[in-house]
Amino acid sequence: MTTKPKAKRFRIRRSAPPPGGGQMAAAGPAAHSSAQATQAAAQPRVARPSDGGVEKALAAIRAEGLTGRQLRMARRIAQKNGLDPSTDFEAVYLLRLKGIDPFQRENALDLMVPAAAAAQPRQKTADADKPLAEQPQLPQTTSRNDRNLPATDTRSPAERRAQEIMAIQKDMARRRRRRMRMLFGRLAAFVLLPTIVAGWYFFSVATPMYASKSEFLILKAETGGGGIGGLFSGTQFATNQDAIAVQSYLTSKDAMLRLDEDEGFKAHFSQPDLDPLRRLDADATAEDMYKLYKKYIQIGYDPTEGVIRMEVAAANPQVAANFSTALIGYAEERVDNLSARKRENAVKDAQLGLEEAEQARRVAQEKLVRLQQESAVLDPRARIGSLQARIESVETQLQEKNLQLQALMDNARPNRSRVEGVEADIRRLESLKAEINAEMTAESEGAGSLAETAVQIQLAEADLATRDMMLSAALERLDQARRDADSQARYLTTSVYPVAAQDPSYPRAFENTLLTFLVFSGIYLLISLTASILREQVAN
Repeated sequence: MTTKPKAKRFRIRRSAPPPGGGQMAAAGPAAHSSAQATQAAAQPRVARPSDGGVEKALAAIRAEGLTGRQLRMARRIAQKNGLDPSTDFEAVYLLRLKGIDPFQRENALDLMVPAAAAAQPRQKTADADKPLAEQPQLPQTTSRNDRNLPATDTRSPAERRAQEIMAIQKDMARRRRRRMRMLFGRLAAFVLLPTIVAGWYFFSVATPMYASKSEFLILKAETGGGGIGGLFSGTQFATNQDAIAVQSYLTSKDAMLRLDEDEGFKAHFSQPDLDPLRRLDADATAEDMYKLYKKYIQIGYDPTEGVIRMEVAAANPQVAANFSTALIGYAEERVDNLSARKRENAVKDAQLGLEEAEQARRVAQEKLVRLQQESAVLDPRARIGSLQARIESVETQLQEKNLQLQALMDNARPNRSRVEGVEADIRRLESLKAEINAEMTAESEGAGSLAETAVQIQLAEADLATRDMMLSAALERLDQARRDADSQARYLTTSVYPVAAQDPSYPRAFENTLLTFLVFSGIYLLISLTASILREQVAN
């Protein structure tokens, strides 16, 4: 608890001006020092006598090692007391001549003087230019034994401290109130006012919009195909690309222009009953229409379920339902076109594959016939078999003759004629065997050996068999493509049909107003934090 400050009371004793230098000398050392102090305080600059006393005092003050802050404080206190020193050290010297210690805490607080006292230094400076006899008399110094000193402040230190604390508290409270007023002013200007304007628009001006919701999905016809593709034939993964393509088409300018041509999209949103922010100009371009189209036609695709969800908003509930129905029809046509193109491509690919297989089979068959004609042997393998049978027969007879010759040679006195006959038979059989081998490996006209010709014919027959299999597969593929082309491979089914709404869905006044408040609050907070950081950086 602080006490109420008391008023200051001053008592000043004035004495008659000294008549001259002799009287001052007769007054004694005390009077002489008082006169010097009075003259030094009244003059704007310190007189520099020839004895060098002032210079020594200033040198002693410099030797004290005072800080810049202390010197500046001494200069301010000297100016508050009506002194006009030329340097900070002279300010300290003059204050000490007046009996004031500039470095005490009480003197620093005395800087807070009323505005009326600020004009006193000017008057003192003007009086200092007058002669000593014409200057106003200042209080004279007295001896230490004199108890009748003027009472400048009768308060106790505790009261002065309480008053100073109260003044500081009032100043802090005043600055705090000023900052709070500025804060509320900024919040009102940058947050509350835009929020109020947005709320007024959403609650009073904005045109109610009616939304029509629908859901549809794209299915694939069941087929008997096996393998990995058959596992996903009945799921959403089989039609994922088609659904994405339909979604992209419904959000394109092509669909917007077709909807405007069929249902009058631009004419509906150009009505004068709509509020200015939702109304299209009469001369609006396609780009302006497309911006509004993307705003009020919302289409989303759920890949986990394969469902396409569409929401169409308009100022009239029946118009919104008509827009939604027209867009579903466009999507169904696009799905049919996508599958039809795919079916046509499948049939074309199957026909090209069949033609290529037929051409390859014809080439393989011609090659086989040409090899048979060039070798002059219809069946080289049968010819080779017969030659091999003859070689085997000759080898068998040759072995028998060799055995017979060995039997004759085993006798002590073999019959020479019989031995020579057997040897001749062996020579004839070997010659026959060589002829058969030469016949098998002999080159015919325009072709290689019989064995090489047989290998080439065998490869040609294998190639022909492969081409026959490829031709059969191409025929089956063409037949399947034609069956798929005759049936519907992709079709669109609507699970939720669009219905005209009875209550408006937009604008959501409360949610939009709250969102506006949060957005402007966040912007103000970011700007305030940035400004505070910049001020702190500049101050440092």
